[in-house]
Parts: sequence; C-alpha cells; structure tokens
Amino acid sequence: MNKMSNSISNGHGGRIFLIGFMGSGKSYWGRKWAAEYYYDFYDLDEVIESEQQQTIANLFEQKGEDWFRKTESEALRKFAEKDNCIIACGGGTACFNANIDWMNAQGKTVYLMADPQYIFDRVMDEQEKRPLIKNLNPAELLFFIEQKLKERESFYKKACVVLPVEELSESATPDFIINTE
Repeated sequence: MNKMSNSISNGHGGRIFLIGFMGSGKSYWGRKWAAEYYYDFYDLDEVIESEQQQTIANLFEQKGEDWFRKTESEALRKFAEKDNCIIACGGGTACFNANIDWMNAQGKTVYLMADPQYIFDRVMDEQEKRPLIKNLNPAELLFFIEQKLKERESFYKKACVVLPVEELSESATPDFIINTE
C-alpha cells in the first residue's frame, strides 16, 4: 500500500486537528506527518499572524486575550473548507468558544499529551514568543504549566485520540493516520 492510499476517510475530508499545551510538539509532529502522508500542514498561530500581520505576542499585548480567542475561532472555522490537512492548533484553541466540539464535528482531534516537566523543558527558552509565559521565572513557569494543564485537561481529553508525546518515535506511524475508518 503506498502512502497516498493512507489518507484518512472519516467523512470530513481528512482534517486532523492537533491539540495540546504549548510546547507539546503539535507543529513538529504535524509538519512531519503531513509531509510523510501528503497532507497540507497549517499552524493556526502562523495563519493568524499572516492574516493580522503581527505576532501572536503583539496581538495578545495590544488587543487582549478575548479579542485573540475570537479571532482564533474565526480562523479555525475557515478550515471547514480545506481537505486532507493537518492543523496544529494553539495551546488554548480547544478550550474556548466550543472549538473542541466544532473540531470533533469537522474532523479528527488528536491530543498530544505531555507532562509539565516535558513542556517546561521545551518552552523555557521560548518565553519571549509565548505571551502567557513571557514574564515568569522558572518556578512560576512550572507552576503555571501545572495549573493550566489542570484547567485545560477536560477540553483536551475530548479529543478522538490521545497520544503521550514522550512515547512517540520518529519511525512510528500513529494509528489515526493508518486507519481509514
């Protein structure tokens, strides 16, 4: 079977939404899987930055989180028009404006689950690019991650598939890509 025939057939044009906390690897794995299986890849934050001609950090700072979440939801819903794609969503995307329910109705949601220390290690050097954590010291950052994960877990767990990121390997193909039903 060639990779082209591995496309996802879930009645929703093969849309896969990667959700999870910042630093869990949504963009990394999304790009990798999209390239391997001939899907288009989109990073929702990059789509918003391109549309708004500003960084996410600037948008948060200048217009506030409420404005950003509304804009994020509008950008997300444009993917109803796209087929055969993988979308890396922002860390909070699934938690606002019934986005998780919309994504589940439009495609397959995959939660890249990571523990707080894994996330901490990945985002520590990227704080300037991440508006919710940019002014936190290391102890505050770890506490913030632990608390936000607890708040968001109920949304993340609504995903169709839960993948512990520490168990992902470069050579493994996740079941949600192989299975066509």
